[in-house]
Amino acid sequence: MFRKIIATDHSKTTVIIRLMTGVIFLSEGIQKFMFPALRGAGRFEKIGFIYPEFLGGLVGAFEIVCGILFILGLLTRLASLPLITIMATAIITTKFDILANDGFWSMMHAGRTDWAMLLGSLFLLIKGGGKWSLDKILLKNG
Repeated sequence: MFRKIIATDHSKTTVIIRLMTGVIFLSEGIQKFMFPALRGAGRFEKIGFIYPEFLGGLVGAFEIVCGILFILGLLTRLASLPLITIMATAIITTKFDILANDGFWSMMHAGRTDWAMLLGSLFLLIKGGGKWSLDKILLKNG
C-alpha cells in the first residue's frame, strides 16, 4: 500500500509543478496565521463558514504541511488530497458568486490562482513527485 502512495514516474520536470504549488501553499498557510483577520478566520467568517477560527487554523496547517511535502516531493499523492479539497471548496464558496454576478471572465480572472493550484494539485495526484523527489528515493530504497 505504501509503495502505491509514493509511486511516481521518472519525469524531471514534475519538480517545477511541485515547487510552484508547494511554495504558494506554504506561503498562503503561513499568512493565515500571520494575518488571521484578512486571510484566516476573518476570511472564513466573511464567507459564512461556521467555526471560522478552527477552520482558519486547520486549513492553514494543512497548507503549510502539505506545501512542505510538495516541495520535498514526500508523500506527494497523499499531500495532494487535502489541497484538492481546499481548492475545490475555495472555488465553490468564493468564485461561483463572482460567476453569477459578474460573469465567466470575471470569475476566471479572480480565480486564476485557485484554478492553477487545483490543477497543479490534481497533476501531482496523478503523476506523483517525479524523478527529483523523496518519494522516488524511498521507492528505490523500499
